[in-house]
Amino acid sequence: MYYLAQVNIGATPVTLIGFAYILLSVVYFFFMIAWLIPRFSRLNPSAITTYILQIIFIPIPILISGSILVFQGWRLDPILQFSNFLLFLVLMYLLIKDITINVISRNRP
Repeated sequence: MYYLAQVNIGATPVTLIGFAYILLSVVYFFFMIAWLIPRFSRLNPSAITTYILQIIFIPIPILISGSILVFQGWRLDPILQFSNFLLFLVLMYLLIKDITINVISRNRP
């Protein structure tokens, strides 16, 4: 006889951060592929290898941690929730910084 496991998703701020992590990992994956395809012929092989490894290995932990926060975030105490919020802010800062640096470097004459 099979039993379906009970899935608890709480309505906490950490659940929203988990959903944001999942969304960001998927967007990052597709954005990096779309960014790499036009530049593929201009890059040297070591840069291509680095970008491919970055495309593969960066979204995976973000996706895993996001799904852990979605399904188990309701069990976290407030200090761990706050630390996840701070990590989210650091991730957003780095994301915005990288995007602005790429836009500025692309618009140079």
